Amino acid sequence: MSSQNALSTEALSILSRLGVTPTTGTMPARSPITGEVLTHVADQGRAGTEAAIAAAQKAFKDWRNVPGPKRGELVRLWAEELRAHKADLGKLVSIEVGKVTSEGLGEVQEMIDICDFAVGLSRQLYGLTIASERPSHRMMESWHPIGVVGVISAFNFPVAVWSWNTALALVCGNAVVWKPSEKANLSALAATATLDRAIARFNAEGGNAPAGLATTVLGAREAGAALVDSPAVALVSATGSTRMGREVGPKVAARFGRCLLELGGNNAAIVGPTASLDLTLRGLAFAAMGTAGQRCTTLRRLFLHESVYDTLLPRLKAAYASVKVGNPLEQGVLVGPLIDDGALNGMQAALDQARAAGGTVHGGEVVTGLGGAYARPALVEMPSQTGPVVHETFAPILYVMKYSDFDAALDLHNAVPQGLSSSVFTNDMREAEAFLSARGSDCGIANVNIGPSGAEIGGAFGGEKETGGGRESGSDAWKAYMRRATNTINYGTTLPLAQGVVFDI
Repeated sequence: MSSQNALSTEALSILSRLGVTPTTGTMPARSPITGEVLTHVADQGRAGTEAAIAAAQKAFKDWRNVPGPKRGELVRLWAEELRAHKADLGKLVSIEVGKVTSEGLGEVQEMIDICDFAVGLSRQLYGLTIASERPSHRMMESWHPIGVVGVISAFNFPVAVWSWNTALALVCGNAVVWKPSEKANLSALAATATLDRAIARFNAEGGNAPAGLATTVLGAREAGAALVDSPAVALVSATGSTRMGREVGPKVAARFGRCLLELGGNNAAIVGPTASLDLTLRGLAFAAMGTAGQRCTTLRRLFLHESVYDTLLPRLKAAYASVKVGNPLEQGVLVGPLIDDGALNGMQAALDQARAAGGTVHGGEVVTGLGGAYARPALVEMPSQTGPVVHETFAPILYVMKYSDFDAALDLHNAVPQGLSSSVFTNDMREAEAFLSARGSDCGIANVNIGPSGAEIGGAFGGEKETGGGRESGSDAWKAYMRRATNTINYGTTLPLAQGVVFDI
């Protein structure tokens, strides 16, 4: 059996074990491991998406009346299903988007973690009690479900980002319609099956999860456009490029809907003179090369203090030269394929631009003979932050620059349009605190002595500037999925007006 046939057989077997038989159609489902087609699925298009939105709107009207802790019980059951099928779903993610085995499993663990978080959250959807200036009055705020949540996700985290949105949206009392990346439709079907199983168990145990509560629609641009355009979709959570966000944001705003945008990142790290270099090397290597440079939080820019440049850079070069590139399902491989030939061509074009701007490229060679789009990760010494450095290239390229003054490095760190994640490696308290202060990193995520990637679900995830300003996952990100009402209760026998206004009749 050929490698391609083996991958196709394995992918379809996983779906079968989850009770999924994909509807045959014209959309190819490919594996970047070999570049070959695994199967074809049906494009549900705008009409299918609009039908799912209508069903979700109907489901929402029932689901919003279910008590929050009861909604949390559904998500608890979902976490159980994810635990039971973690190995299968993780393997399918690796097959379809090329993640190494541990990262595929880690993505499913992230789904489990957000479910656990959401279960606890289901009992904590609380507002404030506010002091009133009027006697015998009480003010408070209350939070209510917002409606239908549309989720548009990208290939690089094909199932986790959907779960961030869906687990929170469900406990908040909303219905969800998901349009996954066209490059990860099989993973989406499998992930949806785990939730469908949880819903069936929930209802069998006396719950009341209505039909249409959580739906997945496969399709290309028109399917996503239907979510963006529909006034019945109260919130559109979209993950992707800045270009995509520039299209989605204004369209949703034009109909006064809400947007939660998670867009580009051009993440940087500063390594100071007091940094622990062994720790720093490990942090930089994973952040820059993990997921073949295809995380939105991938480290792309590195500022090394002149006192550590000549010590740390050779160690980085050695790590880049020794890392194993290949089939991500094989033991010992740390860097798998890029998602497709377009990504590989984009990487090579960026390296050419770096050379033209005076950069010295180490690595980055195309790896042939494996079937997919493979390349060695690239380390690029740049004379300054110019050319391709200020643009995000979704590939394993790390631009390295030398600095002497911390404040100047901080200015360069912030001098890009994106603002997702950032790091400083230092044992100098003043540097660390300055980096985290108001004059420090302008990103939504700022770390000390760890890399910019690999965020936990407990914190709010998202960034500023062209990253879109949205926040998902932990902390108080749940508020994006609800509407706030301010309430005033008069429990007295008179009607005093605020601000001393008198209106006697």
